[in-house]
Amino acid sequence: MSTPAATADLDGADRLARIEILTPISVVVPTYKEVLNIPLVIERIAAIRDEHAIEIELLFMDDDSNDGSVEAVEQAGREWARIVVRKQNRGLSPAVVDGLREASHPVVVCMDCDLSHPPEKIPDLVLALESGQQFVLGSRYVPGGTTDDDWGLFRWLNSYVATLLARPLTSAKDPMSGYFAMRKADFDAARHLNPIGYKIALELIVKCGIENVGEVPIHFSDRLHGESKLSLKEQLKYIQHLRRLYIHKFGTAMDLLQFLVVGASGTIVNLGVLSLLQWLGSLEALALAAGVGVSVISNFLLNRRFTFSYARAGNPWKQLVGFIGASAVGMVVNYAVALTLRSTLLEDVPYGLQFAAIAGIACGMLFNFLGNRFIVFKKRHPGATKKPAPEPGDTAL
Repeated sequence: MSTPAATADLDGADRLARIEILTPISVVVPTYKEVLNIPLVIERIAAIRDEHAIEIELLFMDDDSNDGSVEAVEQAGREWARIVVRKQNRGLSPAVVDGLREASHPVVVCMDCDLSHPPEKIPDLVLALESGQQFVLGSRYVPGGTTDDDWGLFRWLNSYVATLLARPLTSAKDPMSGYFAMRKADFDAARHLNPIGYKIALELIVKCGIENVGEVPIHFSDRLHGESKLSLKEQLKYIQHLRRLYIHKFGTAMDLLQFLVVGASGTIVNLGVLSLLQWLGSLEALALAAGVGVSVISNFLLNRRFTFSYARAGNPWKQLVGFIGASAVGMVVNYAVALTLRSTLLEDVPYGLQFAAIAGIACGMLFNFLGNRFIVFKKRHPGATKKPAPEPGDTAL
């Protein structure tokens, strides 16, 4: 995938034109144990400042590395480069958010410290903003974008699957990129930023209401020094992060999907308990009742933890009674719809009873969901309770 000649052109060797940047820029670089790369980043940013006569503020947001990073920035002797040591809420995405808040210039750029993102593309990112884009990604996957040749199948597949999972949130070809530029005003307009994991660009695209995402081709290089911070734990955080963003963007539709998934799990629980008791020699009536009872409780617990996680601050016993009540009414609706359809529209239709039952199940499930979503687990105004509700999508008890 790598094309050295084209890469040289893209990274500044044989440009056809020179870009003039008129606005000051803040460059935010999250770091942890990157002492060997910090001087190289400063050197390359200094070259860009000199070549394009740009006023650049360079902010290293360090997660208390204690590896000499602070001294490395001080020894560079550049008044426009500084390091902020973060001792709380550490993590790549929170570091970027803090850095963007700390930034003082109208345009903000985020890039990695391992030099996988070429700093020389910063003028191109800003030019794309000037052309009308709200948010610009340094992209590996648009025409002209490349990666180093030693990307193995697993690494490529991991990137492809992560990008595919983000497709409902943005049409960008490389939303996983950590190299991006945006206007500070657009960032300041964001509400409820709560990123986890390492895909901060996706968080900003969704939470800042970005509708116009541009992409500039870059060559993505392997890191020069240090070790990658990507781990299985970070990848699992990405799945949790995606769920939060789906809930934020799709709201009630996402609640319904989760409700249906929990309902399906309840069917499995019901059949499992019933079969176990039958195997133990229990009366069928008791086995049926136990299956229904246990599945209702499991559905309540799962819905309270996942589907309606924002309502976990409420009284669980009151919610349980409400949940059982809504389920009971849903069953009545199920039965009434099925019976009515069977005796009218589907009276003489082959498999009419089965079709009527399916329609009844659908109506009962929908009624059950609406009762739980808007009555039992009703969202309250943030100021209505003293204890703040958990972030939608959180799964902690």
